[in-house]
Amino acid sequence: MTFDYDLFVIGGGSGGVRAARIASAEGGAKVALAEEYRMGGTCVIRGCVPKKLMVYASEYPGLIADARAYGWQVQPGAFDWAQFRGQLEVELTRLENAYRGTLKSAGVEVFDMRATVVDAHTVALADGRQVTTKHILIATGGRPFVPEVPGAELAITSNDIFHLAALPKRALVVGGGYIASEFACILNGLGAEVAQYYRGAQILRGFDDEARGLVATAMQANGIAIHCGTDVQRLEQGETGIRVVAQDGTVREFDLVMYATGRKPNSAGLGLEPLGVGFGRNGEILVDGWSQTAVPSIYAVGDVTDRINLTPVAIREGHAFADTVFRGVPRQADHDLVASAVFTQPELGTVGLGEEAARAQEPIEVYAASFRPMQSLFAGRQDRVLMKLVVSQASRKILGCHIVGPGAGEMIQLAAIAVKMGATKEDFDRTVAVHPTISEELVTMRNPVRRD
Repeated sequence: MTFDYDLFVIGGGSGGVRAARIASAEGGAKVALAEEYRMGGTCVIRGCVPKKLMVYASEYPGLIADARAYGWQVQPGAFDWAQFRGQLEVELTRLENAYRGTLKSAGVEVFDMRATVVDAHTVALADGRQVTTKHILIATGGRPFVPEVPGAELAITSNDIFHLAALPKRALVVGGGYIASEFACILNGLGAEVAQYYRGAQILRGFDDEARGLVATAMQANGIAIHCGTDVQRLEQGETGIRVVAQDGTVREFDLVMYATGRKPNSAGLGLEPLGVGFGRNGEILVDGWSQTAVPSIYAVGDVTDRINLTPVAIREGHAFADTVFRGVPRQADHDLVASAVFTQPELGTVGLGEEAARAQEPIEVYAASFRPMQSLFAGRQDRVLMKLVVSQASRKILGCHIVGPGAGEMIQLAAIAVKMGATKEDFDRTVAVHPTISEELVTMRNPVRRD
């Protein structure tokens, strides 16, 4: 049978673009890609990139204060949100155009419209056309959502925060994950009075307990009112703001309520259900290790599969798919020991198992150092950092590395290489420290922590 395309990709995020480019430029396939919004997906347009730029913006008040302590005669001025937002849009447009340029250079045909699946080898475009394809790749990502609570229409999600006409003076962030915690820090740094409601016992569930505890303590010290064991009962429009009634009966008023209580895969309405493609409880598309669905010609990568919802993972999955199907190089994406960073203030970088998960798995030793870093100590701040290694007693391998402090995201990337290679505690000990640095503590800890 002759097809119009060898591969049709639905979704122009990082995973879909990588798969399309590799399949076309290196695999010699005839490839098309459809994206109904803006090229680049969540990460580039409404996720990692604009969020990190907002993180940078929110850190300047602290840097200015530190500069004064170091003898610089500087004074903070007002933050110009309109200027920042305009420059942010310029940067996102530049990145979107770069993605488009990459696809064009690779010979990928782009359709700027919604596409759905008709059958195992047919895709319908929003303009009424239908095309045939040997393989279909679903890379439609995920989306944030607001739970069904009375007054939910008054709340926003992380998708909306980059487009605010003005910054709020009083903000509530609902949720305890990394997105909620990051935006609580961002809004706080930009001058808002911030509260964070989370129904669990401690924010950043799933991360090492000691590390997330230090982050929470620092956030509170920076002025963020974290209320754990608290959830929203309803939202009401008041005369001077949004009235938030919590389940414990307390009532507070905010100018902005942002929900960051989870994400859902963008899998509905694509036409996959009648074809036999499997779905999980959260709507994720079920795939095997090769990213293949129950329909042999249909694959899926990225957040729509709800495996590890990180941009670099989606890119690896898309690349592995293209290598396997179009380059004759069978390869599965490796989901083991994936490092990640949480861009709170302070940052949290992590790879491998937290202390609690490791202890449940096998006998371990824990090496940890918490101290006030030189730079902020000199400036009179009370910041603390944490360096932590979780070590297998039997193999001596590093099972987990956790860093809280300035530059934790940068440091964990390098530490992850050693952990991924199977480095032991003794390998770390043999490494000469770089002094004076925060990270030297990773190779100077000699005695395990007692947990009696």
